[in-house]
Amino acid sequence: MKRYYVYILTNKSRTLYTGVTNDLLRRVHEHKQKLVQGFTARYNITHLAYFEETTDVQAALAREKQIKGWLRMKKIALIESLNPRWEDLSDGWYS
Repeated sequence: MKRYYVYILTNKSRTLYTGVTNDLLRRVHEHKQKLVQGFTARYNITHLAYFEETTDVQAALAREKQIKGWLRMKKIALIESLNPRWEDLSDGWYS
């Protein structure tokens, strides 16, 4: 069964980036290694603050769009509902 992930990455200054992928491990690695040109590489956004999983690609895409449309405060509340200390949820994935 295919899995899809909506995720939020951040950096030390808590700049937020929301994305969607079918391989969270690979995608976070790409962001951490700056293999993805653009916003996340430019602002050193490598810290996985939040993610959710679904088996429905359309639901994942709709959720990404929904979150991207939210005000910053609502995104922060979402992150803090599951990750109040803003830990990097990908710590230990690549060691």
